[in-house]
Amino acid sequence: MKLLGIFLIIAGIAMFIIRSFSYTQEKNVVNLGPVEINKRENKTVTWPLYAAGIVTLAGVGVLLMAKKD
Repeated sequence: MKLLGIFLIIAGIAMFIIRSFSYTQEKNVVNLGPVEINKRENKTVTWPLYAAGIVTLAGVGVLLMAKKD
């Protein structure tokens, strides 16, 4: 349980520092035998600050509960 708490705290702090990340997704638009047309889309994943706070507090809570045992 301590390891889970530490992981959640680190993940929450990382979410505070890194607010979003981007990736490229390639979609097949047309496939006519030997002819292919592909489309690349840039996607961005973001999360609010309160989500980072919730994850950090959950990690602290798990860590405190693990110390009681």
